[in-house]
Amino acid sequence: MRKVSAGIDIGGTNTVMGIVTDDAKILAEASISTQEYVELADYITAVSATIKKLLAECGDVELRGIGVGVPNGNFYSGTIEMAPNLPWKGKVHLADELGRHFGCKIVVTNDAKAATIGEMVYGGAKGMKNFVMITLGTGLGSGVVVNGGLVYGADGFAGEFGHTTAIPGGRQCGCGRLGCLETYASATGIKRTAFEMMAKYNANSKMRDIPFSKLTSKDIYTLATEGDELAIKCFDYTADILGRKLADLCTVISPEAIFIFGGLANAKELIVDATKKYMEQYMLPVFRNKVKVLPSALLGTNIAVLGASALVAE
Repeated sequence: MRKVSAGIDIGGTNTVMGIVTDDAKILAEASISTQEYVELADYITAVSATIKKLLAECGDVELRGIGVGVPNGNFYSGTIEMAPNLPWKGKVHLADELGRHFGCKIVVTNDAKAATIGEMVYGGAKGMKNFVMITLGTGLGSGVVVNGGLVYGADGFAGEFGHTTAIPGGRQCGCGRLGCLETYASATGIKRTAFEMMAKYNANSKMRDIPFSKLTSKDIYTLATEGDELAIKCFDYTADILGRKLADLCTVISPEAIFIFGGLANAKELIVDATKKYMEQYMLPVFRNKVKVLPSALLGTNIAVLGASALVAE
């Protein structure tokens, strides 16, 4: 009987589930709406039924365990704590609730940390003992690995790099504070930058023809590759801020590599390479030219599901 793990990626809009083999093959995958389930019990029932259906589709398999990546997930307690974009408020005992439906190991962690584990087990960080994972999506998530172990800290929430201050008194963040890094270095951050650039400079740009509600980071990337001056400035500004903050992080943990994942990572020359350039400029000399900045080796895959499933093996 083939042993498999289940990976669950809980997002604010949808929950994606997959059955994963030891060699990172997703045998079956499905998703449900997260927002549809106001009551936690109904949500847990739907998730459990979906996983059991996927297992049945896979044939003769044995479920080793379930890994869950979720915003504000706590590895130590198996809980979700005060997640702003999920329907269930306060502290949610996710592992305990799922455990009522399955007699196997259940591990919960932050969604970015799950992606970090995915990179370490299945991706470009195989064999690395010290590295950082940066996920550039709607916000900025991160995971830090030191001496071969993911850093959780005293309370399980260590590594919230996106909520370090990039610009004091700057843009308001979803967390309520001002100037957080993710308000600048993220898909939503670069969109905010675009409108600041259009207000600051008179240069012609096709971005001016797109309403704020319609403009996406992909639009900005496409225009940048076509030579749009303001779109290029948007990426350069984003890379400058991210590179400066990563230079600070390198002085603290001296990683071997920093991996960039998420939609913006597809803009390799405009984000990954440019961030590396600025990071070296801001770097303490003793660390210069030592730290690689790389796109995730798992771009184009469902790293969240893979990473969550790998939590079981970790």
